[in-house]
Amino acid sequence: MTPGRTISPATRPRLAGKARLRWDRKDGRFMLLYPERGLVLNATAADVVRLCTGELSVGDIVERLAAKYAQQPRADVEREVLGFLTRIAERGLLTDDDA
Repeated sequence: MTPGRTISPATRPRLAGKARLRWDRKDGRFMLLYPERGLVLNATAADVVRLCTGELSVGDIVERLAAKYAQQPRADVEREVLGFLTRIAERGLLTDDDA
């Protein structure tokens, strides 16, 4: 994704080639690793990253997570997903199959 590009419900995000989702067995948590850095992810963020395969649109990702986290209002799930994807896109960790 190019910096500053807006992520929309139609965007089909995929992890950039330099980024890898890994389970840290020692600490029992997911991490998003990229050159010389890493982000510790909570369970919800890891769910989002696992769905960033380039096959699903952001709208599809939101629908799946809204079903999984049914106790949360869909609008809240959508806001959180878009915010998280925007933040990792700004770090160059996503590509977009619609680009």
